[in-house]
Amino acid sequence: MNAESLTRGIGMTSERTRRRLIEQLRRQGITSEAVLEVIARTPRHLFVDEALSSRAYENSALPIGRGQTISQPLVVAKMTEAVLTGRRLGKVLEIGTGSGYQAAILAQLADQVFTTERIGELARQAKQRLHRLKLHSVFVRHLDGRAGWPSQAPFDAIVVTAGGQVPDALFDQLAEGGVLIAPIGEQGGVQQLERFVRMPDGLERETLAPVSFVPLLEGLD
Repeated sequence: MNAESLTRGIGMTSERTRRRLIEQLRRQGITSEAVLEVIARTPRHLFVDEALSSRAYENSALPIGRGQTISQPLVVAKMTEAVLTGRRLGKVLEIGTGSGYQAAILAQLADQVFTTERIGELARQAKQRLHRLKLHSVFVRHLDGRAGWPSQAPFDAIVVTAGGQVPDALFDQLAEGGVLIAPIGEQGGVQQLERFVRMPDGLERETLAPVSFVPLLEGLD
């Protein structure tokens, strides 16, 4: 993480606007000060189209092209808080890089972030943004994320940013004590944000909140 680079990147945006977002996240149940601090200093406007930059600090999902969206800050905060559990993370795997925003948040709370994106154009754009912010601990690959990233496993946390069912390959790459969070359910139907913890005798599962994500698809584009 390069805090100076992040601060410079966000400088063009009103401090009041950003603080309003943080207070809104607090009111909606985000309690981790570490997560709130990272969201406050990360320039979300750099992860959306310039035409939408004035809306970057609203608590809403925004289109990023190719039928994909950047998740609303509340969902990003909730997912990050759910895998953090009061500790700094070692290796994190993200499935669905999208704009790169969630990876940028995770990179400031973990030693390394490995993130996969099935749409080549989005993977290239995300890599450029993360490089611009000097977040060199994030590794982006144009991959079908359903297979995970076996060569870097096991992971302390796995964040899935597309809805459906979690492939067994991802559970297999979760370290003991590790946390996997994913939206379960089909697009257009009921999706629930689910948190899984790998225990010595299996997986513990907890339902966190209703959500709406694009589907987890196979193959590359």
